[in-house]
Amino acid sequence: ATPDVFIRVLEETGLILPVGRWVLEQAARQIVAWRRAGLPWLRVAVNLSARQLRQGDLVRTVGEVLEATGLPSAQLELELTESMLMGGEQHAQLLHRLSALGVQLAIDDFGTGWSSLSYLKRFNVDTLKVDRSFVRDTPHDPEDNAITAAIIALARSLKLRVVAEGVETPQQRRFLLDNGCDEFQGWLLSRPLSAQAFEAWWRQQLLLASGAPVEHAT
Repeated sequence: ATPDVFIRVLEETGLILPVGRWVLEQAARQIVAWRRAGLPWLRVAVNLSARQLRQGDLVRTVGEVLEATGLPSAQLELELTESMLMGGEQHAQLLHRLSALGVQLAIDDFGTGWSSLSYLKRFNVDTLKVDRSFVRDTPHDPEDNAITAAIIALARSLKLRVVAEGVETPQQRRFLLDNGCDEFQGWLLSRPLSAQAFEAWWRQQLLLASGAPVEHAT
């Protein structure tokens, strides 16, 4: 099954709640393990589902995971979609309580959901993530260029961090840098990696940055 189908089944059966907690715990423990292994400060982003957002004990769950794993709250980012924020005052209070824990909050796939921007003022959001559908044809598509540049400008005017998803070419990266994008996600940086492979990749990047020779396996 595709991830979309798998997640939908978990949502419908309610299994998304225990699975979601397990994912949160595993991500937190991995960041702590990397820190102990000598890797620099890293933030881990974990997607929340609509059902998790509706559960009554989400704030308690996140707090318990942070306490059990020892992960500093600033190193955890919770990702939500635009449509998940349309829960009115109840969701606003929930996100304020999550923010009070010190975790970061990000809107994923920004620009593909609700057109109203009023929730950016109401909710304690820290990051906007530009959806890959807008990034894909930059810098060759004038409309996508305009939309992407506008989202970046909006985020910066609100003092939000902005991350571009689906960055695959140096030309896309240059366009995003020129427009003030803070961070990037995509295959230009790396394909998805296991925890062990990521640690090796990161150490190689540090060596490259230092100018030290890097040995390649043959």
